[in-house]
Amino acid sequence: MHKYSLIFNDIERRIENGQIRSGQKLPSIRELSIAYSCNKSTVIRAYTELENRHLIYSIPQSGYYAVQKRTDGIHPTEQSAYDFSSGAPDPELFPYLDFKHCINKAIDTYKKELFVYGTPQGLPSLLKVLTKHLANYQVFTNPSNIHVTSGVQQALSVLALMPFPNGKRGVLLEQPSYYLFIRLLELYQVPTYGITRTVSGIDLDELERLFRTEDIKFFYTMPRFHNPLGSSYSEQTKKEIARLAKRYDVYIVEDDYLADLENDTKSDPIFAYASTHVVYLKSYSKILFPGLRVGAAVLPTDLTLTFSNYKKLSDIDSSMLSQAALEIYIQSGMFERRKHKIRDSYSRRLMHLNKSLLANSDTAYLPLSEVISGVYTHIIVPAHLHIPTLLDRLRKKRVILQDLQPYYLSAFNPEQLLSLSVTQVSEERIEAGVRLIADEIKRMLG
Repeated sequence: MHKYSLIFNDIERRIENGQIRSGQKLPSIRELSIAYSCNKSTVIRAYTELENRHLIYSIPQSGYYAVQKRTDGIHPTEQSAYDFSSGAPDPELFPYLDFKHCINKAIDTYKKELFVYGTPQGLPSLLKVLTKHLANYQVFTNPSNIHVTSGVQQALSVLALMPFPNGKRGVLLEQPSYYLFIRLLELYQVPTYGITRTVSGIDLDELERLFRTEDIKFFYTMPRFHNPLGSSYSEQTKKEIARLAKRYDVYIVEDDYLADLENDTKSDPIFAYASTHVVYLKSYSKILFPGLRVGAAVLPTDLTLTFSNYKKLSDIDSSMLSQAALEIYIQSGMFERRKHKIRDSYSRRLMHLNKSLLANSDTAYLPLSEVISGVYTHIIVPAHLHIPTLLDRLRKKRVILQDLQPYYLSAFNPEQLLSLSVTQVSEERIEAGVRLIADEIKRMLG
């Protein structure tokens, strides 16, 4: 990360968490240049960016000051719910001002091009930007193999309906898996198969048996930061999945929706090991905001034409305005700065969650080994604990957890686990929320 971005992020975080109060004078340029071991011009650039985002203001011959926050002086008497159920980005972290600038810039740059029908594949200039951007995730491809979609959900819908070169019809899912995709497959009456996934991964012998004996056109998987488990595959498992896909001519649909939260620089996607048999899906909504509705599908060449035809019939094109704004957001360096901010924030929350789960576990549940990246983790509760009753009792205490029944195919029984996400719970409230969960479990166990 550039030094000016580090300064920017540090000051922004201190303003948000109250360490720097509204109207408080900020350190001088000289003080920060010493503290961060950088040139004064670097500090000036950071302060200029903060001014442009309306977070601070300057007074000539006086210095820089924090802008008055809208919520200052308001002390609500009742806190909101402890929502551990949602993986959607935290609205408090949305880049409103940054993206407003990008939208305005996009309109000025492209004008009428954004308000007419585009192409099913996507804005050509964005496709070139994405080609370079995806290389940062070890996804090396050409613009002709990328399709911009209205979120990953649209890509999944197209893939479920379209025929594949292997002539097969069925879809294999991890169990548990993304509940909306399960419902979509049921709606389309696509043959579905399941394979159990745990914190340890999947049974690779079972995967090979399914690939060899069943009518499977693709295997849908979330290799890292699985929703709702939070766990990730080892590199060896990803390599073996890639090998089996090529051997049995089964495609992999790799949903890498939280790739931006990865801390391990040596962690590669399955795509890196079998690009001819992997459809790589990248979400931009998860790192920015859900309303963006922009995703990218990187397709093997033998799938591109069919995918394009099916997508065109579903919506002609995806929002050109959103695509142009995203292009500017990436090109300007804002995306990279945003990625670091989100990753740092969620990592701190996960650290608090891990600590709280361990401290409050006692005999109530079995905490996992620490998950340090992503947004999810899970705990295993006693087999005789009735989870629907627990969820209902917690809801009355304003603690919201996800019902995992919809994450399983009807042929699979849900495991005795609770999934917890950190995106909607602030750091300072995690401990209290976990304590409520642990106390209620202990109360039910007698």
